[in-house]
Amino acid sequence: MATQWQLTGDYFENCNCNVVCPCLASPAPPLTSRPSEGACDVALIFHVDQGKYGGLALDGLNIAVVAHAPGPMAEGNWSVAAYIDERADEQQTAALGAIFTGAEGGPMAAFVPLIANQLGVKKVPIHYRIDGKARSVEIPGIMQIAVAPIPTMHPSGEIWANLGHPAAPDRLALAVGSPGSTFADYGIRWDNSGKNGHYAPINWSN
Repeated sequence: MATQWQLTGDYFENCNCNVVCPCLASPAPPLTSRPSEGACDVALIFHVDQGKYGGLALDGLNIAVVAHAPGPMAEGNWSVAAYIDERADEQQTAALGAIFTGAEGGPMAAFVPLIANQLGVKKVPIHYRIDGKARSVEIPGIMQIAVAPIPTMHPSGEIWANLGHPAAPDRLALAVGSPGSTFADYGIRWDNSGKNGHYAPINWSN
């Protein structure tokens, strides 16, 4: 029987598609359009404000997931790597792994059938920052990514959409990768500066 869990926090992502990502918003069904560059390279980064896995607290921990899809995302064959906050103890590491691989249900379970290659899981320092409307992360030697809202005439300075994204189906901000948004690990290297991004609050459970 699955362990009951719940978490709230913040998330952002940066992919190599042009703004706005056709995988999420196009005339075709979601995830069936070809990515702007033919393949998708995306990083999703999460900060847990408050979280419980059974009776285990997950407050304050960070997680990053990086994926490569060789074509339209719905066609699968994804390669995925995960990075877990080095501050997590053994039990917290196992809990975060179960949640963010989709093994214990929740939003990430939607991606499980699409994954063909698990590249690995690493315990690393993950520095997650929120600065006004901007989000950023640094994993030394591996990842440095930031996103900010795309320009808008709306006085709020943000554009929000309900695109049905598994991470945040009802409220997702449209954003763009800041200069220097890069990743390098497992023989994969990319620079998604000026490319599509999103951010949102998250409220997940199984």
